[in-house]
Amino acid sequence: MLKKLAFAITLLAISTQGHARGFDIKLANKMAEFTYLTESSTFGYGGADIGFGVLFTENDNYQIHGQLMITGNPAGNSKAFQFGIGGKLMMVSLDAANDEAGAVAIAGQFRYIIASSTPIAFVAGIAYAPSITSFSGAENYSEYSAAIELEVTPSARAYLGYRKMEYEFESGTKFELDQGAHVGIKFEF
Repeated sequence: MLKKLAFAITLLAISTQGHARGFDIKLANKMAEFTYLTESSTFGYGGADIGFGVLFTENDNYQIHGQLMITGNPAGNSKAFQFGIGGKLMMVSLDAANDEAGAVAIAGQFRYIIASSTPIAFVAGIAYAPSITSFSGAENYSEYSAAIELEVTPSARAYLGYRKMEYEFESGTKFELDQGAHVGIKFEF
């Protein structure tokens, strides 16, 4: 099942009509995540940010995911505030639990940009999948994140963040795939 989902996400990534491409790399003491970023103008007024990625942990757990986020400024056209809504599809293989699980989550994001010669942004995000959209033994999925970004150049950002990703299984056990601080860089070209 995991191989079929990985193949489907790869085909979707290749066939996406992207207008901008980039990479997002997150590193922590026991985790690494690599995400391919693209953009599609076929969604909504301003388009959608689309990403396909893989996450590895030190304990031989891994997750593949696809995500879509539509972002924009609220009414009043305040450029400092950006809000986003979207979704995320995940499939995870947990070596310690000897189990696989998956989820389709709804997601939201808030971003506040402080304009200066070197712009800084505060970003917070959340994703949640209830039992109806969780599968292969998962009861639900939750993800909470916060980060401070520094725009090094218009096409490169560095950030320091915190994230908690957790799967709850039908047996009642919870498994934290990631919890803790990370550093990252995002390149767009």
